[in-house]
Amino acid sequence: PRFDPAEIHGIVSRDPKFPTDTREILARLVDDSEFQEFKPNYGETLLTGFARIHGYEIGILANNGVLFPESAMKGTHFINLCCQRNIPLLFMSDVTGFMVGADVEQAGIAKHGAKMITAMACAEVPKYTLIIGASYGAGYLAMCGRAFKPNAMLMWPSGRAAIMGPDQAATTLAMVKDDIHKREGTSWTEEEREAYMAPTRKTFEEFANAYNFARNTWCDMVIDPLETRNVMGLLLE
Repeated sequence: PRFDPAEIHGIVSRDPKFPTDTREILARLVDDSEFQEFKPNYGETLLTGFARIHGYEIGILANNGVLFPESAMKGTHFINLCCQRNIPLLFMSDVTGFMVGADVEQAGIAKHGAKMITAMACAEVPKYTLIIGASYGAGYLAMCGRAFKPNAMLMWPSGRAAIMGPDQAATTLAMVKDDIHKREGTSWTEEEREAYMAPTRKTFEEFANAYNFARNTWCDMVIDPLETRNVMGLLLE
């Protein structure tokens, strides 16, 4: 790479709620920092494109925010293109899930998300998953989660993966408790609400930790970001 890979440590987001600038990561990961982007001005929350790692060609899908209908369609097109060209796929996952809301529902988020997952699941080229940040919900699955048996699943120490994020889980259970209070005509203070949420949040944070995934063999290895090029080179070889 034309940029020092050691700088990756300063680029990774400290807070998993805020995605890492994946373009800056790619510039320090691929050969000559050259990433030939596919549809750069469409579905911008998913980066897709071709690159080489230790000389081996690879198609990369990297999150740059939550997945929208356009992002999912773009991912589907790119996966199919790589399959036609017999190019291995690398999914760089840093996503809190698919976008929610009336607008995206009307735009077909469920349909287009299903198309992306189908394309990923049916792809017969080698597939590799690298979780660099938060990887939650259907986004974790769409980016070739463990359930879809990638050839290798790698995580950085900053990686987090679960079907629901810690804050989402804690808030959901608190909302259920809110409804109970309404039905019973009771109430609780904000401090009590936070105390109720804390154990759930802690449990999910411990579960989602990269080392917990490795301990349960839900990922193949936890690697330092600086090892990524060499590990991927060996896998592709």
